[in-house]
Amino acid sequence: MLRLYKSLVRPHLEYCASAWSPHYVKDKELLERVQHRFTRMFKDLRERDYGERLNSLNLWTLEERRNRQDLILVFKMYKDLRGSVLMSYLKEMQILKEQGAYIEIEKETEC
Repeated sequence: MLRLYKSLVRPHLEYCASAWSPHYVKDKELLERVQHRFTRMFKDLRERDYGERLNSLNLWTLEERRNRQDLILVFKMYKDLRGSVLMSYLKEMQILKEQGAYIEIEKETEC
């Protein structure tokens, strides 16, 4: 059952998490509730608290996993393992700056 959860449910909860990572506590709790319910399905673990159930199943909280994914992404960008994406973004920003669009946007937000 744990293998099914890891392969079928958790990927839906973590899809593109670095892009849309929830910032509100209620959204984080809503996502975490799915994993909370899953861990309660094991009869011998029902009486334990959530942290103990996660430890016995060798799972991390979804927030810990999102933080880990964010750190890995930043590391890859720093080590230029995903440099093509970063470089294309920086080139687009440079083009906008040369065209004056970037400067106009900055001036509008200062008012």
